Amino acid sequence: MSDLAALVARELQRPVTADIATLATQLRQQLGGAAVLFYGSALRTANLDGVLDFYVLRDEAERTGPPWAFLWPHVSYHECEIGGRIIRAKVATMGIGTFAAAATGHSLDTTIWTRFAQPARLLVPVSTRVAQAIADAVCACVRTAARFAGALGPDSGSADDYWLALFAHTYRAELRIESHDRGRSVLSGDPAYYRDALRLAWRDIGLIGDADTARLHPTMDAAPRRLWQRAWRRRAIAAKPLNALRLLRAARTFDGAARYALWKIERHSGIAIALTPWRERHPILAAPGILFHLWRVGGR
Repeated sequence: MSDLAALVARELQRPVTADIATLATQLRQQLGGAAVLFYGSALRTANLDGVLDFYVLRDEAERTGPPWAFLWPHVSYHECEIGGRIIRAKVATMGIGTFAAAATGHSLDTTIWTRFAQPARLLVPVSTRVAQAIADAVCACVRTAARFAGALGPDSGSADDYWLALFAHTYRAELRIESHDRGRSVLSGDPAYYRDALRLAWRDIGLIGDADTARLHPTMDAAPRRLWQRAWRRRAIAAKPLNALRLLRAARTFDGAARYALWKIERHSGIAIALTPWRERHPILAAPGILFHLWRVGGR
């Protein structure tokens, strides 16, 4: 096992609270998964009041479906009562093989390797084989992110300098509204992990030697740097259209979209709107009426 693989394995196996473990078990069983990855802001803050982020990975080929099925993952919203409280989760579901392929960075999609180069927890895998396959894919995510960080970052600098350069590019490429210090906030959640992950990933791909210095200088010559910078530009051009298509797909296929939207509205505005059966079945058609109601109530 490489040093990077050992680091990733330790991170994936770190414990979570009993409530999170129980929720992961329920999600895996409900969605037919082989394992669950827990990640995102709730992992960093341990705050369970918002919406928690999970990936449920299936040990099977991607299911066939309508023409937009290639725009993985499928996204759903869940509200589960655990320990006397409601815990909310936004869940992406996809096959392990698709996840592993996306982790290599060979496709134009950036969503998998950008997210899972960051710390995550691997929960309730059905077998050691499944756990190892996912751990290998997460290692690939870190290596992909590290290679792009080397190309997009400075000629030399601290590990933070390279991660911040990468995050600035990835947040800008996606349809996300992030504050200017979002990348630094992410790094502050586990600075030792990011420092070690970058260094060990660069060792794996031959961009740095064994010298342990605070200032890093990846051995990326001008030609390969330009190659990876061009590769990033292609992904940056494709990222927004891909994300827009995913949002359009989600508008049609997001299970629990109406419940999720109404919860968000109440959380941010304090205005509670009833979830009727019609709104549950037709979230897009219901949106204008909900917006009118918010305008009318908010204007009083």
